Amino acid sequence: MAQQTRWSQFGVLITVFFFWGFVAASNDILIPVFKKAFDLSQAQSQLVSVAFYVAYTVGSLIYFGVSKAAGQDLLNRIGYKNGICVGLLISALGTLLFYPAANSGSFKLMLSGLFIVGLGFALQQIAANPLAIVMGNPATGAQRLTMAGGINNFGTTIGPLLVSFAIFGSLAAGNTEASIESVKTPYLVLGAAFVLVALFIKFSSVPNKIDLDAVAVDEAEDSTKLAHRRSAFAYPQLVLGMLAIFVYVGVEVSTISNLPAYLHEGLGIETQHLAPYVSLYWASLMIGRWTGAAGAFEVGASAKKLLTLILPFLAFGVYLAVNAIAQHDVSQFYGYAFVIVLMIAATLLSRGNPARMLLYFALCGIAALLVGMFTTGKTSTVAFISVGLFCSTMWPCIFALAIAGLGRHTNQGSSLLIMMIMGGGLVSWAQGALADSVGVHMSFWVGVACFAYLAFYALRASGILRKQGIDLDKLAASGGH
Repeated sequence: MAQQTRWSQFGVLITVFFFWGFVAASNDILIPVFKKAFDLSQAQSQLVSVAFYVAYTVGSLIYFGVSKAAGQDLLNRIGYKNGICVGLLISALGTLLFYPAANSGSFKLMLSGLFIVGLGFALQQIAANPLAIVMGNPATGAQRLTMAGGINNFGTTIGPLLVSFAIFGSLAAGNTEASIESVKTPYLVLGAAFVLVALFIKFSSVPNKIDLDAVAVDEAEDSTKLAHRRSAFAYPQLVLGMLAIFVYVGVEVSTISNLPAYLHEGLGIETQHLAPYVSLYWASLMIGRWTGAAGAFEVGASAKKLLTLILPFLAFGVYLAVNAIAQHDVSQFYGYAFVIVLMIAATLLSRGNPARMLLYFALCGIAALLVGMFTTGKTSTVAFISVGLFCSTMWPCIFALAIAGLGRHTNQGSSLLIMMIMGGGLVSWAQGALADSVGVHMSFWVGVACFAYLAFYALRASGILRKQGIDLDKLAASGGH
């Protein structure tokens, strides 16, 4: 009964993960639309990503400052469930700005709306990520976060399709020009959904309090080696992990934010036909995370391996189905199944160790970007899109490694990690600026540098945690293999 209760609570919690994905992926449709409508350079168009992702940093700083001023962690004071509800309401306020912004054709007001939505998401993530990890068996905490990420990426898969439909209408209608005014409708509907989910979560059984010190003991191989330090900054796995989150979100977002420009300039694909490409990139994260989520199920080792083989292709089927419903021809992507097999192999070789998985996926990401840059046509397109597969489970791997052993400092550590989501905006802008200088095709060297650091962090964090007595098998990111 207790296990059923935990799963029902977790089911309620992961609804907010859907919204994060829906909005983040929808931005990738807005970028080329705004670039054309407002006559922006590639770097200027990336201000959409900057406004949204820097809001996470500002929100985290506000959280950190309020907690310091109050002399008590904010979530410990108001509760985790209440924090998520407040965050949803803040995001709902941000969506209201899309109405006057669309009516007046104001790019700045559009950015302001996205910024406020991001502020709300910051508080939601600070509360929801550690809550997802601790709601149940600590040995499968990161897998639950991976599963939640899979729901997030269902939102990222359908978000571009719905927003593209709202802006351009049905492909059968032959619309090729974007209407800025049409942007307001999906975001106003989204705002109403934020309010409804906030009410739903408020009256749900999602817990308001968790015992973080007990979680740290459960993670340890030898609890006598746990370091109880005065500040989250005193834990090197967290400090290095902050930069890891920065570059991870950076490469994930910058790749897809700049891909539409490459598809248009290099392959001649018009904006109104970009949705299936953007959707597949974000569906790739869903495919990878559904694969990693297999370890979250309380079943035997053989069943988990079977799920690891089945779930990614089920997720790929979801992508094909929703695009078929949207009347997009995606037959050119059937061969993507072979790339998925490569991702499954990397997952199985990691044997559930988050540091090992982060290392293997970072190396695959580097290879994908190099292939994309030094080839053209369909090969380069598939290579760039596959970056989504190799980014898929990096968040739970980094998050689990970075907050391991923090105990009472876990919330502070979580807020510091969420702060670094600003990498999504700043790295995207950096790649956009490089693209203006050397061309979009070669600008993806920025992503190669990001993946190189992630490979380093995987090796370094593993050594740090072992010295602190942390059992990496208990932090398994896609474990049970």
